[in-house]
Amino acid sequence: MRAAAPGGFLVLPWPSSGDPVVEPGPGEDVQEGLPLRCGALLGLVLMCVAVLRRWVAGGACRCSARLDGKTVLITGANTGIGKETSRELARRGARVVMACRDLTRAERAAEEIRRSTGNGNVVIRHLDLASIYSVRQFAKDFMDSEDRLDVLINNAGVMMCPRWLTEDGFETQLAVNHLGHFLLTNLLLPKLKSSAPSRVVTVSSMAHRGGRIDFDDLFFSRKPYSSLESYQQSKLANVLFSRELARRLRGSGVSSFCLHPGVIWTELGRHVHGRFPLMRVLMSVPYLLFLKTPSQGCQTSVYCAVTPGLDSQSGRYFSDCAEKEPAAEGQDDVVARKLWEESARLVGLKDTL
Repeated sequence: MRAAAPGGFLVLPWPSSGDPVVEPGPGEDVQEGLPLRCGALLGLVLMCVAVLRRWVAGGACRCSARLDGKTVLITGANTGIGKETSRELARRGARVVMACRDLTRAERAAEEIRRSTGNGNVVIRHLDLASIYSVRQFAKDFMDSEDRLDVLINNAGVMMCPRWLTEDGFETQLAVNHLGHFLLTNLLLPKLKSSAPSRVVTVSSMAHRGGRIDFDDLFFSRKPYSSLESYQQSKLANVLFSRELARRLRGSGVSSFCLHPGVIWTELGRHVHGRFPLMRVLMSVPYLLFLKTPSQGCQTSVYCAVTPGLDSQSGRYFSDCAEKEPAAEGQDDVVARKLWEESARLVGLKDTL
C-alpha cells in the first residue's frame, strides 16, 4: 500500500525478499535493446563514411598566397574542376580569364563566380580547342589585349568520346586534350616569359599509365578505334608535353607542372554514361562515397598554380597536392622530344623553343 508523505511525496514500499520477481517475457529484452543496437550500428556506419570521404577527398591546398595583380587563364573553365579552379583563384584576387567553347554557359559560370567571390575581374573569351583556327585567333586576341599572363592552366578535355574528327582532320581526344593546348601554350609563351616568374599547369590523369604514343597511327586511321586507348594516349601526351616544356624553358622563369586531379564526377564522363546508362545508375550511390567533388578535384591545380617554391620541381607530376612518380612511359625523354616535333608539324608551328 502506498503511503503519503509530508510535502505531497509518494512513498513506495521497499520490496521484501518474499515479493515475486517479474521476469521479462520472451523476446522483450531483445526488442528493448534493438533501437540501441541499431543506433550504434548507424553511428558506426556514418563514422566509417566520414573517414572514407575524408580519404577520398585527398590533399587540399593549404597555401594562402594571394594573386592580386596577376592574370590567370583557364581553359574549360565553365564547368567541373575548371569552374572551381576559377572560383578559387578569383577568391585570391587574380584576374581570371575563362576560355570556353560555350559562351552562354561561360557567362553564367563567370557571373556566379563574381557574386560568390566579390571579384568582378572575371572575364570570358571564346576558345574551341578542337579548331586550330580558333586557338590561333584566341592567342592573337589575348596577346593584343592582355598586359600579362602569370598562370596558364590547360584544364579543358574530353573523355572516351566516339571517334570524331575535327575540322583539321585530327581525332578529337588527341586534338582537344593535347594538340590544342600544345599550340595555345606555345603561342602564349612570349606573354608568359615577359610575366616571369610564371607557370603552365597541365591537367592530365592517372589514365596516362598504360598509354602509348602511336606515332604511326596517332588518329586511329588504320587500327580499330578504342575510346579508352585514345584517352590514355592523350593523357600520356599531356605528361610528356609538360616534361619537355620544362626542359625547353629551363632558365626562362617559366615553370611547367602536370597533375592528376583525382577521380571526379563531372561532365567529363558524359560520353561513358551516354553509352552505358546502366553504369550511371549503378554509380550514382558510389559517387557519394568514392568520387571527389569538383571543389576537391581542383585542389592540386590550385596547389601547382599558387604554392611558392615549386620552380625547382618544374617538369614534375603531382597528385593530391604532392609530387608523385608518373608512369615509366611518362618519363621517356626521347618520346617526349619526338612528340613535341610531331605536334609542331601537325599544328603548323614553325618557330618552337
